[in-house]
Amino acid sequence: MIAIGGAAGAIARYVVGNYIGSRLGFRFPYGTFVINISGCFLVGVSMALLSRTMASPSWRYLIPIGFIGAYTTFSTFEYETLRAIQDGQLATGLLNVGLSVVTGFVAVWLGDMFGRVWV
Repeated sequence: MIAIGGAAGAIARYVVGNYIGSRLGFRFPYGTFVINISGCFLVGVSMALLSRTMASPSWRYLIPIGFIGAYTTFSTFEYETLRAIQDGQLATGLLNVGLSVVTGFVAVWLGDMFGRVWV
């Protein structure tokens, strides 16, 4: 289940990242940002739903661990932040960290709230 979810998450990451990058450009790591924030929302929703239903434990392996684990891109986020700072774009690097952490937390919270209401 982890491998199936991971394969789907990796493909989704590639598709979404390329789509966002082609639309918004690469001056700021928009693709990684959108992927990580949407992943935060999805993990909030999925964990709220899975913890409140009688779903098979296999769904926890498939969705939050497999799919979302492969879909989100913490290492890419860190690398892009490092590259921005090394390239003298301190403001871009710090903006990436601040926006990602704060917006990611809000997205997990909103996802959890959405999942609780849905059940």
